[in-house]
Amino acid sequence: MNKSRSGEGLYEPVRFSGWPELKEAFISGHNPASFMLAPMAMALRQQGVPVKIVYLGHRDGSALMVRKESDIHTMKDLRGKRVAVPNRFSNQFLMIAKALEDNDLTASDITLLEMPPPDMPAALYAGAVDAIISGEPFMGQTELDGYGRVLYQAKELWPNFISCVLVVREDFIRDHPEQVQGLVNGIAQSGLWLDQSMEHRMKAAKAVAENYYNQDPRLLRFVLSKPPDRVTYTKLRLVKKDFEEIERLALKMKVLDGPLPFEQYADPRFSENTTDVGPYPWEAP
Repeated sequence: MNKSRSGEGLYEPVRFSGWPELKEAFISGHNPASFMLAPMAMALRQQGVPVKIVYLGHRDGSALMVRKESDIHTMKDLRGKRVAVPNRFSNQFLMIAKALEDNDLTASDITLLEMPPPDMPAALYAGAVDAIISGEPFMGQTELDGYGRVLYQAKELWPNFISCVLVVREDFIRDHPEQVQGLVNGIAQSGLWLDQSMEHRMKAAKAVAENYYNQDPRLLRFVLSKPPDRVTYTKLRLVKKDFEEIERLALKMKVLDGPLPFEQYADPRFSENTTDVGPYPWEAP
């Protein structure tokens, strides 16, 4: 996001084809604000990039998928299998670490492969990997196309799972706090509107698929409704204990080089000011 549009909380979104490109654009200052993988944002801060997390993008919205006919039915069945993750700075990578830990397994019990999420459905279909994990809509695509099966939804492995967070450069926070608050309020209002009814979700799926994602609206309708809480857009305020668990796993998996206090990478004041906002009165274009 790099330019405010007309209306409070409306900003021009800028789409990137991958996380490396997005990260470099953010570091260079091209984008003052961005949605980013939570561990990536924390690692950037540890590396000296002046970034602060100010809000969440959503809760849950990821799944661990296997082929429909696979004999994999539990985490323990993944022993010796190949599992694709977006990259080591993704919270899906840490979710696998947590699930292994909860089942008395370690990362050495499986083969972890880094893979761009858009490539994962084809890899699962071809049998190049045994399981894939990423954010939607790529996991839902395998299910909708008839060859993928949900092994676990994110909420089953990590309740209230966090994937992407809203990060803002510190100089922009310092110079334009009112714009940051407007952006956070707009996201909060949009989330409340989305979670208000299934009708709202279906309207959003059509508009977003056609105008932003260049995706089949049927796919976005699927991931926003099967089940309805597959991904949620409320309860997005920053909670310290949620990030402490991310930090613990990131340290264990060597994503972070050392402890990173919450206050160094998070600025919760903007999310705390969303308590009284209401749903955004959005109408499809």
